[in-house]
Amino acid sequence: MDIKHYMNEVGQRARTASRAMAKADTAARNRALLLIAAAIRRDADVLRAANRQDLDAARATGLAAAMLDRLTLSDQAIATMAEGLEQIAALPDPIGEISNMKYRPTGIQVGQMRVPLGVIGIIYEARPNVTADAAGLCIKSGNATILRGGSEAIYCNQALAKLVKEGLAGAGLPADAVQIVETTDRAAVGELIAMPQYVDVIVPRGGKGLIERLMKESKVPMIKHLDGICHVYIDDKAELDKALKIAFNAKCHRYGTCNTMETLLVARAIAPQVLPELAKLYGSKDVELRADDEARRLLAGYPHLTAATEEDWHAEYLAAILSVKIVAGLDEAIDHINRYSSQHTDAIVTEDYTRTMRFLREVDSASVMVNASTRFADGFEYGLGAEIGISNDKLHARGPVGLEGLTSLKYVVFGHGEVRE
Repeated sequence: MDIKHYMNEVGQRARTASRAMAKADTAARNRALLLIAAAIRRDADVLRAANRQDLDAARATGLAAAMLDRLTLSDQAIATMAEGLEQIAALPDPIGEISNMKYRPTGIQVGQMRVPLGVIGIIYEARPNVTADAAGLCIKSGNATILRGGSEAIYCNQALAKLVKEGLAGAGLPADAVQIVETTDRAAVGELIAMPQYVDVIVPRGGKGLIERLMKESKVPMIKHLDGICHVYIDDKAELDKALKIAFNAKCHRYGTCNTMETLLVARAIAPQVLPELAKLYGSKDVELRADDEARRLLAGYPHLTAATEEDWHAEYLAAILSVKIVAGLDEAIDHINRYSSQHTDAIVTEDYTRTMRFLREVDSASVMVNASTRFADGFEYGLGAEIGISNDKLHARGPVGLEGLTSLKYVVFGHGEVRE
């Protein structure tokens, strides 16, 4: 295959389809989403079989446990894909919405209209559910998309692609509105990120190595996050039972996700009460704790305990490993988070309102939480229907990127024959 020629054709078809999608009515786009959701439920056995092929091949190549976890398509994941598409269909259509209308002294009215971005290229590893989520959000927001999934999920992605195209055709929308790159050749990624004439934005979802490569090579703007170094701070005004539940869930619900807690901060005054109890919970999951000197003294006897290094505060483990630090209080916790956090998701556990508001204002992350697990940092959980990714950038889109993150605003002006003097 001539990769350059192939990707150029994909780009041309996507640009043509994007114009049709931008003018497609809400009913057609919603119908496509509901048809795809129904097809996913209908063909759940087919998707499971395709996923087993991917998992068998991935295990044979020695894929890391965190990646296998992301690759696995459970019954719940299949149901969630379908439900996510139905939620997206039920959301208000943002396209064409006019806001901020104001009369100017000249007599003209000036406002802003929400419009699609155009063509969105999405590059991702493992996680076949991204195929459905990304397709759904792009369809609803009137965009065309080019999806380049990882080679480890090729069978499942191909099976999902057939269902997406079936839904588009059933709704009278162009099949090229959602294209899956058919080759696993990495050169296709290089071409996709170098086609600004066809692609308006790139959304990468993958490991640090992938994101760093794209940051260096892409000629197309990106919506991205590099790391998921998430913190939970247990304040000395925290309710103990609440703190234990949140800190355990944030780490142990799933290890291989970007919203999993990687560093636990505990206020010195409450540490003797909370850390031994947490150690019992983490011990039940064989979590390795990498702790500072003060925390290690309180955790003496814990079977999986090592000394934290400077590198640990920078680490996204994606594994059963947690760094632990005792801090004097809120000020030190905020300073630590703003120094080491990847600005993805950080949480405080406290019953003190003033400290809550300070944490919300002063922690500079895309999602800042109070008395809740970081695992909630997710488009589905936020009521967006699904997400195309999580952005810790500060321009355009930040946090879970749903429908509005895939749109832009243009100015619209209404006049009555006015001319500028």
